[in-house]
Formats: sequence, structure tokens, C-alpha cells
Amino acid sequence: MTKNILISGASVAGPALAYWLHRHGHAVTIVEKASELRDGGYAVDFRGEAHLRVLQEMGVLDDIYREQTRTGAMAYVNAEGKKLASMPADLFAGDVEILRGDLARILFEKTAPYTRYVFGDSIARMDEDPDGVTVTFDSGAVGRYDLVIGADGLHSNVRRLAFGPEEQYVSHLGLYCAIFTVPNYLGIDHAGLAFTTPGKVVTMYSARENTEAKAVFYFGAPLTDIDRRDVAAQQRLLAETFAGNGWESDRLLGMMADAPDFYFDSVSQVRMDTWTRGRIALLGDAAYCPSSLSGMGTGLAMVAAYVLAGELAEADGDHTVAFARYEELIREYVAGCQKQGQGVAKMMVPENRVVAWLLRQNYKLMPYLPGKKMIANSVRRTAENIALKTYRERRRSSSTGARFSASSPATSANPPA
Repeated sequence: MTKNILISGASVAGPALAYWLHRHGHAVTIVEKASELRDGGYAVDFRGEAHLRVLQEMGVLDDIYREQTRTGAMAYVNAEGKKLASMPADLFAGDVEILRGDLARILFEKTAPYTRYVFGDSIARMDEDPDGVTVTFDSGAVGRYDLVIGADGLHSNVRRLAFGPEEQYVSHLGLYCAIFTVPNYLGIDHAGLAFTTPGKVVTMYSARENTEAKAVFYFGAPLTDIDRRDVAAQQRLLAETFAGNGWESDRLLGMMADAPDFYFDSVSQVRMDTWTRGRIALLGDAAYCPSSLSGMGTGLAMVAAYVLAGELAEADGDHTVAFARYEELIREYVAGCQKQGQGVAKMMVPENRVVAWLLRQNYKLMPYLPGKKMIANSVRRTAENIALKTYRERRRSSSTGARFSASSPATSANPPA
């Protein structure tokens, strides 16, 4: 029952799914709109038994440990840089934390020998019939697949083509976020610093063994019509919003134009009644983004990839059965992760000076309160709120092994027919 499966998206969810699909005997192509793997991005973390089990079984946990950020506590500072309060490391970094770009590279290297990667292309059209899906790509190439999986993020192209316009499913949480790499000029040692003003938060934390740092800006704003591909307009908006904000804001903004990995987007969630339609399914942020503030998006995507591939194997490739089980098994887990994201969004950016002052007082008192670990424990419970099944590994067919052997090219300019 080997399937020829197309995945859109080569960040985290897509390669994770490719790994499990290969173990269960399927042939996989990943198409990615970007011309190469995207580096940079914020730190992502894993916590709890479910996350670590999936990583361990994939054989990537040791690689992640080797490249983990080892970021400690996050200190809140005033305009002069004086530390006012400190939040514990386990609230932000979980059991292991790694930069998203480093994780994407690890997953790519793990899957490249047996996955066909097509960079610099995207799906333009999908025509489904009882026997499969004919996919037309932006490049003009045409491919025929048994299943198509959209793992292409918050602004999913597959979701738009198969389910409808983005505005039907993406819910803005009232915040925007920008992140980019800067020199670690403050000498931050495996830690983070945060400065809050009404409606705004600026954070800076060390990365890659203190050789660099990440500058992160959050600000409250209604959804705007700014083009998500117009980097210059995004940087102008960020500079105007944070000009004269205090602390290191202006200095960090001055480094923004030279950053190699500037990222800007709304803080949003994706909410859908169903994540599958016919032979097409959605995975990760494309289906149920809990927002970057939840601390759950990456772990959720990795767990869901394990479940989706496992259910396809258990159903002997019957996608109608497998997709229904996939939705049933992770629906409650998704709800918990999204609830976590909503709660953090409300607390992240203080609306006014009074709220900002109250939050600072709360942070100061937290280390001395009996329930100081309550928030971290709540996040861990959310991450562990799923009982993973053990799926029997299917033997890979000889045709799959021949077509995607380790000696075959891992990338291509054109998808296979």
C-alpha cells in the first residue's frame, strides 16, 4: 500500500511527517516555495513525555541537545537596564530549546537521503479525482500523487486552495511580532532580557553559545493590510512603532536593516472544523496554529506528524479512515495548546502603565510565592495531555527504496510525475 505523497512546506512539520511516512513505506516529495532552507527564527522548545518520545524515536533528540540554546532565566529590566524581576528558565525553555532554523536543518539532513526536496516552487492548482490528485506547480511542472499534505504554515497555500480564503480560518490575537539576529553586544550569557512599556515588549536573548543574539519585538495592534512579503514596509512600521521606546529599542532597530533573517507577522491562531478534505490534509500551523506565544506550536506539529503517519500505516493506506482517526486523536490536544496561546497573549503586552506596573510587581513577587512553578507546570500539563499510540512499522517496498535511495539526488528543480 505504498503511497506517493506530496508535502508542501520544508520547515519543521513537513520534514517530520516525511520521516514517519518513509518509515511506514511511503514515497515522499516535499515542495518548498523558498529557494533554500530558512535559517534564523525564534527559539522553540520541547517539554514532557510526548514531545521527547517522538524526538527520541526519530533519532534527532541527541542532535537537538547538542545544539540547544541552554537559555536560562528571562530578566525584566527598566529603561536603564537594571534588572527588576526574573522569570524561571523552565517557563520559556522547557526540557530542551533550540533555534527553529537549527531544528529545520537537523530534520532536513535526517530526511534528505530518502525524500525528494523541491525548492523554489509551489503548488498552483490541485485537481482531485477518485484515484489521486493531479498537482500543477508554479513552475509549470505537473505531478500525480495519492495524497497532498499542507504543512506550509500560518499562511498555508494548500489550505487556501483546498478550503478557502485565509480570513475564514486565521484569528488575529491583537499582537504583531518581529524577530531578527543581532550581535550579542550586551554580552548576555545564556539568558534573556525583556523591557515592557504600554502595548509593547522588547526582548533580547543570547543564542548559539552567546555568539549572537535574537531581538524580539511584540506590540499590540489591530490587523493591518500590510503585505507580509513587503519587508521594507514591515521594518518602517516597526521603527515607527518603537522609536524612542527606551532601553535598547533604538539601537536594535538600527541593526534591523542588516539582519540576515528578519521575520515579521501577526500573532494569530488557525481554527478549523476539519483539517482534511478528500485526499488533502493539513498539518501543524497550517491546520491549527496555536500562535508563537503558546510555546506549543513546534511540539504540537511534531506529535501530530507522528500520529498522522501512524494512522495511515494502521489503516493500510486508507486515507479516509486514517484522516478521521488523525482528527479524532489530536483534536483535544490542539484545543489545549490553543488555549495556552490565548492566555499568554492576554498577559504578554500590557495595555497601559497601570497593567505594566502590576505585571512587574507580580514578576518581582513570583520567586517568593508558593505557586511560583504553577505557570510552568500548567504548560507542561498541556504538552503532556496526549497518550501516544505505538504504531507498527511497515516494511518499505523495494520500489520505494529504489526511487528514493540514499545515492539518489535529494533535491530537484522539477517534481516527479
